[in-house]
Amino acid sequence: MTRPSILFVHNDFYIINKPAGVTMHDSAQGIISQVLPLVEDSRLYLCHRLDDGTSGCLILARNAAAAARIGELFARRQIQKYYVALATAKPKKKQGTVSGDMKNRRQGQHILLKTREQPAVTQFFSQAVAPGRRGFVVRPLTGKTHQIRVALKSLGAPILGDDLYKGDPAERLYLHAWQLSFCYQDECIEVTSTPTGELFEDEACRHWLQSMEPVAQLAWPNYQLPIN
Repeated sequence: MTRPSILFVHNDFYIINKPAGVTMHDSAQGIISQVLPLVEDSRLYLCHRLDDGTSGCLILARNAAAAARIGELFARRQIQKYYVALATAKPKKKQGTVSGDMKNRRQGQHILLKTREQPAVTQFFSQAVAPGRRGFVVRPLTGKTHQIRVALKSLGAPILGDDLYKGDPAERLYLHAWQLSFCYQDECIEVTSTPTGELFEDEACRHWLQSMEPVAQLAWPNYQLPIN
């Protein structure tokens, strides 16, 4: 199994590259227990979460006060998160916003509803990467469980390797937390994590990622989401 690596070091936190398949909470094999041997800290704090199958940028605080400050940044939506994903099906629309309430259905699955009382809001761009393969750049504006996976499923393009949402089989879930961008105590931070996996690493996907303009400068749809 691929081990985590440190992408960015701050006095108050680390940004690490979480491998696919590593869980958040297992005391023996979870992400914190895997990162602790790489650092001098005796304790680390989760600030947000990634699904077990999702890889990429994850913030781990080095003290409780920093965890609270970073948690507040997430709550106020002042941390921009960008993901990349691969699918085999062409989505119902090439780009735009997916918005709707989410409901826990069965066996850990969630579904997207037509109501928008407390919606999950996901924005995306997509394009053909190779024959029979489509790449997605995704910006979730909210942080609901399985939000991106459900959004792409609702577009008719479940993520490769996503058994729960009937994506085509693959050796991993092809969803990766690609970039984080935020300001912390007057320091602006932007971190990128290169995705790994057979299809993420092939020439077509590498070319797609390298040819993309800075992700924050894409023409993301204007969507006003109230702060709770």
